[in-house]
Amino acid sequence: MLRPALMAVVLAAAFPAHADADLDALRAELKEMKSTYEARIQALEARLQQAESKAADAVSQGETPSQQAAADPAGSRFNPDISLILQGRYAHLDDIEHRHISGFLPAGHDHGATRGFSLDHTELVMTASVDPYFRGYFNLALLDEEVEIEEAWVQTSSLGNGFSLKGGRFLSGLGYQNAQHPHAWDFADNNLMVRTLFGEAYGNDGVQLKWVAPTELFLELGFEAGRGANFPGTDRNENSAGSTALFGHLGGDVGDAHSWRAGLSYLQAKARDRDGDLEDMGGADAETLFTGTSKTWMADFVWKWAPSGNAAERNFKFAAEYFRRSERGSLLCADNSADGGACTGIEDAYRSRQSGFYAQGVYQFMPRWRTGYRYDRLDPGSVDFGVNNAFLPLSDYAPTRHSLMLDYAPSEFSRLRLQVAKDKSMESVSENQWFVQYIHSLGAHGAHAF
Repeated sequence: MLRPALMAVVLAAAFPAHADADLDALRAELKEMKSTYEARIQALEARLQQAESKAADAVSQGETPSQQAAADPAGSRFNPDISLILQGRYAHLDDIEHRHISGFLPAGHDHGATRGFSLDHTELVMTASVDPYFRGYFNLALLDEEVEIEEAWVQTSSLGNGFSLKGGRFLSGLGYQNAQHPHAWDFADNNLMVRTLFGEAYGNDGVQLKWVAPTELFLELGFEAGRGANFPGTDRNENSAGSTALFGHLGGDVGDAHSWRAGLSYLQAKARDRDGDLEDMGGADAETLFTGTSKTWMADFVWKWAPSGNAAERNFKFAAEYFRRSERGSLLCADNSADGGACTGIEDAYRSRQSGFYAQGVYQFMPRWRTGYRYDRLDPGSVDFGVNNAFLPLSDYAPTRHSLMLDYAPSEFSRLRLQVAKDKSMESVSENQWFVQYIHSLGAHGAHAF
């Protein structure tokens, strides 16, 4: 209330030569602005009282939230957020017929690397609230030669006490990167760790129960049970769950500039006749069929920095994940070549213990510009093919990969990226790779996770 008068006194002291008419004009303008804002506030208060009155009447009449929504067609009509992610790239790669990761059984659902120009990974996304109790999400992946439903689920929004239940097809909460779609990756391709474990990502048809603790630190615990049809499991056509997963994440802030998150995850999957293609001792193509149990442990850590918490100008993100996988069961090896090979179709015990990690850093050094480096390394560990040790080669080779990227984002809806890599994932092969990638988002698209 004293601000207009105080301002007038200051102006009069600072400019004593000005006429009183100027001060009167300023006082009149300030008075008009004050009256206008007071009128707006009164109108808003009236609308608030009216809404509170309607809500109180609905409660007194015993109406449920769903009944209230039905009475309001504008609020209940189906109006989903729809977005289309356009993603393409050019890849300069050597002409290698059978790309693989040496020392590891090939993972399924890996779209691999296409030489030259390609429609990399286009996504159609729809999300909306179903009613006061559920929300839905749908993600359709469009590739050069296939259309795939990556996610289609509903999730509760009113369980309370930090609990939520999700059902349908979804990307698992294992680790850090697994739940991210390709357009959210910091690099043009996937890291060797995830490619080895799951191919592109581990998705499941099933249910997920998650709990977020009401604490100052972020604490999240989750449990999943599902069909388990994707690698490292297979579709067993049974009523029981083919896979179960557990994960927990803890995180928080350190001052205004730093934040972090750490997590542990566990996956157990069952496989029956899980196929894979290897080269036998004679270099002939051989098919393997694995039946047994796969267990994977994962640890992840993410640290972010931004000056005063403002990431618009500059920021840095460090992320790392480590895995350890053990598989136990039986493995059948059969030769696929016409002229015969070493494998004789014998099925025997199979055991393996393998591990690996990746670490990456991404630095936004100025608005819209980022650069990043990633290092991948896998440990072949111990592998026992049983009797088939005489037919299938064992290797102590440790696959590695160095990747360096630079990207430019004209806006939050567009990104252009250049990446070079030194790939040594195949024994006796050192490949220089480079990629040019574009990512464009059309329509509404929700914020990405931490």
